[in-house]
Amino acid sequence: MSVNVFPSEVASPATLPASIRASGALRLVVAHTDSGSGAEDIAESGPLRVRFPRVREERLEAILINTAGGIVGGDRLAFQVETREDASLSITSQAAEKIYRSNGLTSRISVSLKAEAGSELFWLPQETILFDRARVEREIEADVSSDGSLSICEAVVFGRDAMGEKVERGLLRDRWKVRRDGKLTFADALTLDGDINTTLNRRAAMNGRIAMATLICVSRHAGDKLDAVRDALTGEGIEAGASAFDGMLVVRILADDSISLRAAVLSALEAAGTPPPRAYSL
Repeated sequence: MSVNVFPSEVASPATLPASIRASGALRLVVAHTDSGSGAEDIAESGPLRVRFPRVREERLEAILINTAGGIVGGDRLAFQVETREDASLSITSQAAEKIYRSNGLTSRISVSLKAEAGSELFWLPQETILFDRARVEREIEADVSSDGSLSICEAVVFGRDAMGEKVERGLLRDRWKVRRDGKLTFADALTLDGDINTTLNRRAAMNGRIAMATLICVSRHAGDKLDAVRDALTGEGIEAGASAFDGMLVVRILADDSISLRAAVLSALEAAGTPPPRAYSL
């Protein structure tokens, strides 16, 4: 395993605009070994770190850490995660990621995922919490081998319900692209800009709910889990649906609050055969 810190990947503080608060990148490559899966290469810069809890399983578990404690206007974060042939990785975050009120600038998050032949890659970060007037753009690009396995789950909570805070205005732009053997098989885009509160309350949108999640599973047998996942999505305070096509399972969940969302996501992950990392289940 090699571990590097690569400041050359990110502009030095002297060259960054003064308005950019944080800029970081993280690269993790996991390979299969005789003793299971392990980190082949790690590169960290800025506030991003990765740690590995001591879990005695063939699948490697990794925890992402943002030492900045959250994301503010103008931040730039980039993640690159790869699983080599026959490797297995489940990755989550240390805590929910907070997108704070912006000073007018937009934060940007990019995620690049790659699962090679026979490998498993589970990208399962904890919830993203949007504060009122937060501004963030996120792009997820994934490539999976035809006989690899990839699962991605992203959850978003609008505002801090326990604090009585609602998201009135802001920007959330989310774009996903998934390719299998280089061929585009899934694309999704969401833009909420300006008066977010009005949009969230529309019946054709979230009908007043404040939390949502999307789960996609890509593998040869992903569709076999469709009935089990639908049966699992029956909790109170949620509205959910699932579909399967062409070796892909897609689940969408709306919830009244973050607690209901977390419970529904955990149920869906278990039913889909994607056990979450222990840190996610705590």
